[in-house]
Amino acid sequence: MARLRKAGLPVLPGQSHVLPVMAGDVHLRRRISEALLEPHGISVQPIDDPTVPRGGERLRITPSPRRTETRRRALVEALVEVRSRLGRGEVSLAARPRPHRDAQEVTDMLANVDALLLARWQFGFTVAFHIVFPAFSIGLASYLMVLEGLWLATGRQVFIDLFRYWIKIFAIGFAMGVVSGLVMSYQFGTNWSVYADKTGPVLGPLMAYEVLSAFFLEAGFLGVMLFGMTKVGPRLHFLATLMVAVGTFFSAFWILSVNSWMQTPQGYATNDAGQFVPADWWAIVFNPSFPYRLVHMVLAAYLTTALVVGAVGAWHLLRDRTNEGARTMFSMAMWMLAVVAPLQILAGDAHGLNTLEHQPTKVMAMEGHYRSHPDGAPLILFGLPDQEAGTVRYAVEVPKLSSLILKHGLDEPLKGLDSVPRENWPPVPVVFWSFRVMVGLGMLMLLLGCLSLLARYKGKLYQWAALHRFALAMGPAGFVAVVAGWITTEVGRQPFTVYGLLRTAESASPLHAPAVAASLTAFVLVYFAVFGMGTVYILHLMAKSPHRGERGIEPGAPIRTAGITPAPSVDRDRTLHPAE
Repeated sequence: MARLRKAGLPVLPGQSHVLPVMAGDVHLRRRISEALLEPHGISVQPIDDPTVPRGGERLRITPSPRRTETRRRALVEALVEVRSRLGRGEVSLAARPRPHRDAQEVTDMLANVDALLLARWQFGFTVAFHIVFPAFSIGLASYLMVLEGLWLATGRQVFIDLFRYWIKIFAIGFAMGVVSGLVMSYQFGTNWSVYADKTGPVLGPLMAYEVLSAFFLEAGFLGVMLFGMTKVGPRLHFLATLMVAVGTFFSAFWILSVNSWMQTPQGYATNDAGQFVPADWWAIVFNPSFPYRLVHMVLAAYLTTALVVGAVGAWHLLRDRTNEGARTMFSMAMWMLAVVAPLQILAGDAHGLNTLEHQPTKVMAMEGHYRSHPDGAPLILFGLPDQEAGTVRYAVEVPKLSSLILKHGLDEPLKGLDSVPRENWPPVPVVFWSFRVMVGLGMLMLLLGCLSLLARYKGKLYQWAALHRFALAMGPAGFVAVVAGWITTEVGRQPFTVYGLLRTAESASPLHAPAVAASLTAFVLVYFAVFGMGTVYILHLMAKSPHRGERGIEPGAPIRTAGITPAPSVDRDRTLHPAE
């Protein structure tokens, strides 16, 4: 506290830090906020105090929740800076009762807190909407590629009929994925400008690589894939379909590289401005968690698509078991499910071991391990995590099974959240339950795949109505599992945006809660309206039975132009001559 005494500021023991200033001076309060908030992460709140003369008010100075030493230094620096900027002031650090909070103070405090919370809700809402469309597009693009390839190889009409059936659904889902992704990306500049500034030198180029590789590849061939079946040869059209499928994979590659770096950052340095700058691009792109997350996400996309295709096939089989298109799509979906579901479980196990190595706190939250277990940790199947008490109430657990899964030994020790500072705990109840939703749905997918193999072995794949109803009920399960997995990954990283390096509270833009609340409300209304209509239309297309001679996307007139007028494409009997 020597610097405070040197600056002429009285220093007394206590917890309340109050600075009297003239009331109503918004500009003065703003200057104080700039001096405190930006350099030191300290909030300023106005409070009423009857001891202050009329015309004055007090500002409560509250350091951000950091470690004690950091908090003390930040407060000292802040008070000295205020003293130097505003002239000699009367600062009291005396021990005194916490003043009564009036309505204005509570409102202001909620505004400061809620702005960050609302920004997180907004990003979570838009990502939850967005992620289901790319997951579906990645799998469906590959399915379309397989269908067209089988048609070219075998000449069977059913494959090209199914291609034309599903390409209409793919076009709508792809468009909704692009639109939702564009809206989401703008939030980096509006709600998370500090994050964008700090990580931009590293993550900006990676996102640009996605545009240069994935977007350009998709944009170059998507039109040929959708509208070029009768305009180009079948092999060239298949090449276009293949390139679109490859483009969706490249998009997943770069986006997962970006997100994985936020989970397991490496290959960076820090400049004088506090920004993360690249030091080793290879280490940045192929960071420790990236290979596991890429495999896990791509397999999840294939499972999501297989479940949707299987559900549509099951729906039509329940109505007509002789429909060749329904039988073919259901059989292909069940093969994919039977093969990929076990692979996904193995990939998830490997990903979990990688997470335990690099993000142990996330695994502690997933497992509900509030306390350490030196002699083997139980696997908690169900329970009610209590964040405040640091325990899982009403836990149903299997002794030592968690140690066996994570450490491959019954008596292997596992640390708990009691070994981590409480301010670094993620929201355990959210992570705990989202993880169980994802794993539970994964087990149901495996069960469906095994039942389909049993039905195929007994020759009842197209006659077993109970299997068809189960497949129909599992249709949305892939989307739910993808969202649950995303929640587990992102909420489990909290309270950091860049794990261990940049806190979420330090990443947000300096916005007021009403501004964020207004945009969040607008997003909710527009998203449910626009994407709700798109989803209803997709379900309408799925409800139609696939049939022989299926027509693909039919572009309306004009489909091409001559010069500056579309007349030749509107009236094909008329030809324009130079004299005209």
